[in-house]
Amino acid sequence: MSPDITTVTVGLADRSYDILIGPGLIAEAGAAIAKRLPGVRAAIVTDENVAKAHLARLIDGLKAAGVASTALSLPAGEKTKSFDALQEVVDAVLAARLERGDVVIALGGGVIGDLSGFAAGIVRRGMNFVQVPTSLLAQVDSSVGGKTGINSPRGKNLVGVFHQPKLVLADTGALDTLPAREFRAGYAEVAKYGLIDRPAFFAWLEENWREVFAGGPARTRAIAESCRAKAEIVARDEFETGDRALLNLGHTFGHALEAATGYDGARLVHGEGVAVGMALAHRFSTRLNLASPDDAERVEAHLRAVGLPWRMSDIPGGLPGAEALLGFIAQDKKVSRGALTFILTHGVGQAFVAKDVPASEVLAFLTENQSG
Repeated sequence: MSPDITTVTVGLADRSYDILIGPGLIAEAGAAIAKRLPGVRAAIVTDENVAKAHLARLIDGLKAAGVASTALSLPAGEKTKSFDALQEVVDAVLAARLERGDVVIALGGGVIGDLSGFAAGIVRRGMNFVQVPTSLLAQVDSSVGGKTGINSPRGKNLVGVFHQPKLVLADTGALDTLPAREFRAGYAEVAKYGLIDRPAFFAWLEENWREVFAGGPARTRAIAESCRAKAEIVARDEFETGDRALLNLGHTFGHALEAATGYDGARLVHGEGVAVGMALAHRFSTRLNLASPDDAERVEAHLRAVGLPWRMSDIPGGLPGAEALLGFIAQDKKVSRGALTFILTHGVGQAFVAKDVPASEVLAFLTENQSG
């Protein structure tokens, strides 16, 4: 294993696992998996774009380590997080005659990771699962913490299970093949960790984001710091009964915007929805007199500087009215017993869980922001 590899551990007692971060990990995945799960066979789930760039290297590494594998390649995009695709993955795993002790490997971004993890969680009542995230968003967020699932026409991620991986291999070299838009979208999740409870990290990002985008040590540092932030929260609250909800900063607004665009990635990808959602959460906090408008302006300025959307009007194609958007918010998983729950803030790095947020306030806020 390369000396450039950084290890972050998610502490969950006997279910603890490592996140390895650094270059060349796709090629070395076979050795890392065989070390932790000796004797397994593997089903690789990927998408058509990632397969062209990385699948052969992964298969070769598995073969060299004595791990037999089969692979399934699915269409790229958010619409693959569906019941139809889930059935296809389940059927492929069963057709390969993999046993409960074998492993499902997710090679791809958040869509593939969420879908594959869900399949691994339900086939034979729970198989081993390894994440090999190839997007920035997946490396810093969706591959860590065990949340898996698919979308419903009624909302995002409404069907799924908690199923922790055995290992996460975040190959930083894979990020060099990402389109610029996808890297920017993933960066929104990096910034999120600073905005939750790491103000010094957010300040560092304001100064060093260009180096993070360029690659090298700054990129690895940003990914590792993000993974540490998430690992700490997951270790405290694995099943999101308390602190873990903070990780949803920007997501309640963002998921509603994604649903409102029909999960059309040409118009809005997940990280962009989160970026707009974080800006809205800070602006909404200002409206409720919880935070200074200076904080909202600082967040918006940073999102704008890195090229991310930050206003609803930045989403092409138009959106449904405020009442329809409120309807999508009311379907979100963060709603409890009909009460609206948001992650709001007292300032940069001071996020908190706000329960029983009046729907009338949300509606008025959405109406104002849609009108400019």
